[in-house]
Amino acid sequence: MTNIRPAKITKVIPDSIAAEIGFEVGDAIAAINGTRPRDLIDYKFLCSDEFLELEVLDASGKTHYIEIEKDYDEDLGLEFATALFDGLIQCNNRCPFCFIDQQPPGKRSSLYLKDDDYRLSFLYGSYLTLTNLPEREWQRIEQMRLSPLYVSVHATEADVRIRLLKNPRAGQILEQLRWFQERRLQIHAQVVVCPGINDGKHLEQTLRDLTSFHTGDVPTVASVAVVPVGLTRFRPEEDELVPVTREKAQEVIAQVQLLTKEFRQKFSSNVAWLADEWFLIAGEDLPSEAEYEEYPQIDNGVGSIRLFLKQFAQTATELLPAKIDKPKKLTWVVGNAVEKAFQPIVKRLNTVAGLEVKMQALASDYWGQAISVTGLITGHDLLLNLQGQDLGEGILLPNVMLKHGELVFLDDMSVAEVAQKLHTKILPVAGVEELINTCITDSVSV
Repeated sequence: MTNIRPAKITKVIPDSIAAEIGFEVGDAIAAINGTRPRDLIDYKFLCSDEFLELEVLDASGKTHYIEIEKDYDEDLGLEFATALFDGLIQCNNRCPFCFIDQQPPGKRSSLYLKDDDYRLSFLYGSYLTLTNLPEREWQRIEQMRLSPLYVSVHATEADVRIRLLKNPRAGQILEQLRWFQERRLQIHAQVVVCPGINDGKHLEQTLRDLTSFHTGDVPTVASVAVVPVGLTRFRPEEDELVPVTREKAQEVIAQVQLLTKEFRQKFSSNVAWLADEWFLIAGEDLPSEAEYEEYPQIDNGVGSIRLFLKQFAQTATELLPAKIDKPKKLTWVVGNAVEKAFQPIVKRLNTVAGLEVKMQALASDYWGQAISVTGLITGHDLLLNLQGQDLGEGILLPNVMLKHGELVFLDDMSVAEVAQKLHTKILPVAGVEELINTCITDSVSV
């Protein structure tokens, strides 16, 4: 097993137990009640006790022993540099559609780490394939009831899944689903459709197999997202993949909607959902809000546009004034895939007297895509399309374009660098409320 490193503290929540004791950023937890936590899951489990003895290393490397008495399940108020204290469980597949392999060479090494770690799946909803787990990790999933997990299935037929993942262990997926079923543990599944490989009759078989596990009071397969393969110009030449055309998107939509109609009658739920991207590529209207039920696959781009439109309509009613005192002109940058869907938002913003918002819907030249979702627009694309244009007082930039927690685009250009070259301010916005407030507040600052 990889060495377990002390869990380095990056934040101490004000007024928490940890703050009262005097924990500082830079301290590290080495052990809790004599056990060294492997990850955030262990940490939370060990800290649920009422009596704790912590072994702590301060920033100078000195060891301290601290005893704490608290309420059961009361949080200490600490955040850490990483959720994994013993290193990332990396992927051992060679999926031709893997986004990591479709990036240009020469970027920072962290961009090329292939995560296939069940702990990140449990904690954050990242997808894993279940092909790299030794028996002890399966036992831990069972013992700690780590459910739901998020699983990239892609195909349930053994030969098709082995072809996609380039891994002989990939053929065990149905057996693994039965393992979850026997233990009343759940998964959310995704199927990335690669035309000519796992579409057509293979896609139907996969969806029928997966929904056969959607039974009982704790359905093993809680939901399925059907996602189109995304290709970039950096992908390996011999990958046997072809892009999803408008015609293919229309075909998949018709096929899956016919199946989900059947599933609704049988399970009182769609069970499987198409990612928004299918409808954008096909040039078809998005399904109604009711189709998405409780949005179980929102992080997979299933219903995210419909939910954003709904949230905007509600929030605009509450927050948007009839006019603003100081006239303001802004440019809102989005991927061209959502241009049509977001026109009503621009129209509503521009009903505010004194406010002018212009949408710039871009394709990604950087990735070589004619149709691009907003999250894949890069600094390169902004410079290519916006230099020399009147951008007003600044650019409204959806923060899905930025690396998590950083003011950096996916092509490693910084927000500050792009702002300087465009001679304007860039205003990252997260969600509807921040978008509206940035439009109507008096001052514009980075």
